Amino acid sequence: MASSPRSPKTYQAFLFDMDGTLITSTAAAERVWTRWAERHSIDVAAFLPTMHGVRAADTIRKQNLPDIDLEAEIAWVERGEIEDVEGVVAIPGAIDFVKRLPPDRWAIVTSATVPLARARLTAAGVTPPPVFITAEDVEHGKPDPAGYLKAAKALGVDIADCIVFEDAEAGVQAGEAAGADVVVITAAQQHPLDTRWPELADYADAELKVSPEGGLTLGL
Repeated sequence: MASSPRSPKTYQAFLFDMDGTLITSTAAAERVWTRWAERHSIDVAAFLPTMHGVRAADTIRKQNLPDIDLEAEIAWVERGEIEDVEGVVAIPGAIDFVKRLPPDRWAIVTSATVPLARARLTAAGVTPPPVFITAEDVEHGKPDPAGYLKAAKALGVDIADCIVFEDAEAGVQAGEAAGADVVVITAAQQHPLDTRWPELADYADAELKVSPEGGLTLGL
């Protein structure tokens, strides 16, 4: 079992989910997915909690809809999400927090595609780091740990020396499966999680220390 991020452990890298973790895009995403669910006569209230933190393709596949063009459905959702960035902003304190991190000590691991991720980050004013893992970069999306493992490898660090910042169940499971510690960001949550991990409302009061060697310590 991974050690708790509450201990004074020094980490080698921070790995961030994007939606709901660095930026608030929940309302925009749910607007688009509500329209999609209604087009297919899916129970919106039951469906919405299941689509957070996973790739659009995986969300659509799980509905087991007969006779659909999967690629066309993915394109419909992605186009809607790229066009709708109303209310997409950074989580409080997030921009300053990541600016304090050495560029080679953090990554974004998102279930969004490159075009959608860049549209939302631009709208929120967040500059992505050099290591930026998107839906196209992995064969299996969250809760599979592939994205986080790939990010750690690209940064040249052991995943056990990383903290994963997440807000959704699938992402938390991905971080756990990878072998990282996890912090749950709650600022944008509309569907609270019950996990064993510590929670952080936002980054405004988070204590970050960067050692001269680049080691990262997080105070909650």
